[in-house]
Amino acid sequence: MLAIAERDNLEIVDIRRESHSAKTSGQRPVFNELIRDLNTGRYTGILTWAPDRLSRNAGDLGALVDLMDEKKLHQIKTYGQSFQNSPNEKFLLMILCSQAKLENDNKSINVKRGLRTRCEMGLWPAPAPMGYLNEMRADRKGYVYIDPERGHIIKKMFEKVAYEKWSGKKVFHWLKFELNFKTPNGNKGLTLSNIYLLLQNDFYYGSFEYPRKSGLWYKGIHEPLISKELFDQVQQQVKSQIIRVQDKEFAFTKIMSCGLCDSGITADEKFKKQKNGNIHRYVYYGCTKKKDHNCKCGYIREDELIEQLVGLMETIDLDEIGIKEKIRAEVERVKKFQRVILGTREKIEVRDIDIRNYAKYVLMEAPDLEKRELLGCLKSKIRLSNKKIFLKINLD
Repeated sequence: MLAIAERDNLEIVDIRRESHSAKTSGQRPVFNELIRDLNTGRYTGILTWAPDRLSRNAGDLGALVDLMDEKKLHQIKTYGQSFQNSPNEKFLLMILCSQAKLENDNKSINVKRGLRTRCEMGLWPAPAPMGYLNEMRADRKGYVYIDPERGHIIKKMFEKVAYEKWSGKKVFHWLKFELNFKTPNGNKGLTLSNIYLLLQNDFYYGSFEYPRKSGLWYKGIHEPLISKELFDQVQQQVKSQIIRVQDKEFAFTKIMSCGLCDSGITADEKFKKQKNGNIHRYVYYGCTKKKDHNCKCGYIREDELIEQLVGLMETIDLDEIGIKEKIRAEVERVKKFQRVILGTREKIEVRDIDIRNYAKYVLMEAPDLEKRELLGCLKSKIRLSNKKIFLKINLD
């Protein structure tokens, strides 16, 4: 193209390169810059290999034709053709670009039809899920076989969740610290979210949906890793874990860390049914063991944790300004209640309230959100170790 420019005495102002699909209108940054520069008069022509390099959609094509109509774009020159601002040449340009769009649309339809045909044959039309490998032979496209190194591990993962009630987090630690499990590329392990996605993948018992969430289901011809019954058991276990993680909010998570390995602190709840039929709920806090799988931090019950926090209120360095603002808001609320509901005007001032006693009251009686807000005012960092809490002073 530079040789053509030299032959025809064309001045090259800029050379623009863009490896971006021309299928969708307005989505190419370099093309958009080219349109802006044409509008400002930086140059008046375009030299390109073929018309379909400029546009494969009606929106971008329309922008070029509009610039020709406005006499801001004088000429589009390709390897074998030239298009100027005349009705016939603009019409031909539109036909050629429209033909490119037609070919692009047909290609998309043909690819989808080919993928659907493979699925109807029971073949998997994408990279194999973890535990399987794709056949590499050209005449075996879509065929997968069980990965001899990882297949049995994926199967055991399902069994541990179903039969031993392992959580996703326990599976994660098992794969990472005990097996040093790596993906086929050899460099990465599985994340916790990867594990949950694998545990919910129907492919492992022989069926699959493609595309995902399309409602189109197929019976695969690949060898299943697990049975449908085992898969269903895992789904029940996973569902209960996801509901517990998403729906439960605990008072003291995310505001403490482990005093031994510096991991975060997580919480879980247990229910105990007594002989008289009463059910008691207990919340336990302990190390996530993210940084040290063998951490010996231990677990502490929430009521014991609160008792220790109350005992530390005399030594904790409170951000008193923040606490006073909270007390002031509470005092105003009480005053309004007395005035509107009780018809009294008892005088209460912030200075009359003991800040540390107020903090103890919040820890023992207030909702979880208020407990979080209170502990967010602490200058000292709370650490948990061996069922005991202590403070780490922030020297900043």
